[in-house]
Amino acid sequence: MDNEIELICDGDGLAVIGNATDVERFLASEGLSSKDLGLQRLKSALGTGAAVAQTGSEIAANSGRWVKLTQESAQRVKKFGLMESKTPGVSHAMLGKPGSIKSWLQIEKGTGSFLTNPARLAGAAGVMAQLAMQQTMDEITDYLATIDEKVDDVLRAQKDGVLARMIGVDLVIEETMTIREQVGRVSEVTWSKVQAAPATIADTQAYALRQLDALAEKVERKSKSKIGDLATAAAEAETQAQEWLAVLARCFQLQDAIAVLELDRVLDAAPEELDRHRLGLRAARQNRLVLIARSTERLVARMNAAAYTANAKVLLHPTKSPAVVQSSNHVATGVSDFHGRLGIETGLQSSDARRWVDAAAEARNKALVTGAKGVNAAKNLGNETLDRASLVKGKISSGIAELGRRRSGDDETRDSEG
Repeated sequence: MDNEIELICDGDGLAVIGNATDVERFLASEGLSSKDLGLQRLKSALGTGAAVAQTGSEIAANSGRWVKLTQESAQRVKKFGLMESKTPGVSHAMLGKPGSIKSWLQIEKGTGSFLTNPARLAGAAGVMAQLAMQQTMDEITDYLATIDEKVDDVLRAQKDGVLARMIGVDLVIEETMTIREQVGRVSEVTWSKVQAAPATIADTQAYALRQLDALAEKVERKSKSKIGDLATAAAEAETQAQEWLAVLARCFQLQDAIAVLELDRVLDAAPEELDRHRLGLRAARQNRLVLIARSTERLVARMNAAAYTANAKVLLHPTKSPAVVQSSNHVATGVSDFHGRLGIETGLQSSDARRWVDAAAEARNKALVTGAKGVNAAKNLGNETLDRASLVKGKISSGIAELGRRRSGDDETRDSEG
């Protein structure tokens, strides 16, 4: 049926399926950019028999596009009221555009709906998960291209065995991804090439996280030392953190690549397990993000604390204190960019360097306030002293006058007696 499309959402992306013209018309009307969904990969998830031929022809007749969900695009599709399906984490809606009505409206039932075939819906969710991970992989590639230190250079410069093995794993995974693109599936032979890769990647990730934790601990220790030592530690953390973030980014990228290959392998070998496997991979991926966020945010917290300490000493150290703050800000900015590429939501903030003149002005103002208080105190003390002096003077004068009167009286008494 023309003027009919199907929406499938898994929280990370939106699949738009239907006649190619209708799909493009819908995307244009909503201002959504998209990429090919790759519906042909679902044929192997449908089993065998006559039903496969019918369902496969329906897939071939349809076009599928995938939209990465952002805050803005999620709001645009929210108005269509997608409903939860029996597939965990997947919502669904059928839209139609009957007659001369310009807007797309939700309809109860459409021809060839994915809801009528659970295996096909699970397959679509699996393909969508692959596209979301490939999108992140592309963003990580862009991230690694923009930083000064390339991850390959960092890896090659290391003599540590864990990082050295990572180079070999990197090459094998890239080769396997190339075969997948050419063949359209992941055979048992192809999968055997990368089966051991996850353990090496996990070791490398753990090593990089430990290095970030060590940087955080060193900065924390030096915060209790001289400002010069703190400035040196902060500068080292600024440089080395960027390198280890690059290693972590590459690890995450390769782990996503393994997951993409794994879903293809399950789709080919055990399609009935695809949905549970997709959810398992999603949970494992989220756990990795939590570990990475914990270490990187700890480092930023220690750097911000160092910046606070340096700011407090800027008057005595007008050169080294701002350097600490600058290193802290660079680390916070780098981690924030890194988080954005991996999809980690964070609210990291940088610290503003306290300029020496601001600190000096503050110290001067405090001195003036203190001085003014001192002047007032002195003035008050002086007034009190004068008052007391006047009082004493009055008492002395009164005493002298009284003494004079007494002496005059005594003299008069002696004269009368004489």
